[in-house]
Amino acid sequence: MFTGIVTDVGEVVAVEEKGEVRTLSIACGYGGEGIDLGASIAHAGVCLTVTSVSAGGPRGTVFTVDAAPETLAITTVAGWAPGARINLERSLRIGDELGGHMVSGHVDAKARILSREDLGSSTRFWFEVPADFARFVAPKGSVALDGTSLTVNEVEGNTFSCLLIPHTLEVTTWGARRAGDAVNFEVDLMARYAARLAQFPAAGYASRPKETGSW
Repeated sequence: MFTGIVTDVGEVVAVEEKGEVRTLSIACGYGGEGIDLGASIAHAGVCLTVTSVSAGGPRGTVFTVDAAPETLAITTVAGWAPGARINLERSLRIGDELGGHMVSGHVDAKARILSREDLGSSTRFWFEVPADFARFVAPKGSVALDGTSLTVNEVEGNTFSCLLIPHTLEVTTWGARRAGDAVNFEVDLMARYAARLAQFPAAGYASRPKETGSW
């Protein structure tokens, strides 16, 4: 689990194809001694597992992760090449501050930036998501975009806006984002489960008789 609070911006330094799996080498500012093999790290919102860690990269630490076909199909990972900068977040530990919202790192789809408006004290982005996911986006609700916890401002159909402060633009990859860019989109966990629960009465589950014994 993650919180959508970016703690470093990594750089892709190598990409290797291994059949249907793509191995990415990521340079980061995290101390290598603190990254365990098998650790989960969110890469622009995509939870990937660390498969190796080494020292001596351009920023001191390089680790590798593998991206499976499903990840490559529904996220922006397929477009990452050496030089790409990506938001990173270590997994949440018990006792850590929950500064954003609960993020699973399981990206639902790619959203597209429709526009960017720099307002001085903030920057407004408008996004478009696939129509099937519009019901999960609500004003004042939370979304994770490229691994960043953001608050939704306005919603119009399957488009919505978010305001980003200068600090967010400076310490994440958002400063370089422009109209037309694709970003990873994850719906809020509470919205996901609320929508799922709402399906049960219509499907007849609410009136299902209680049975004894095991299911």
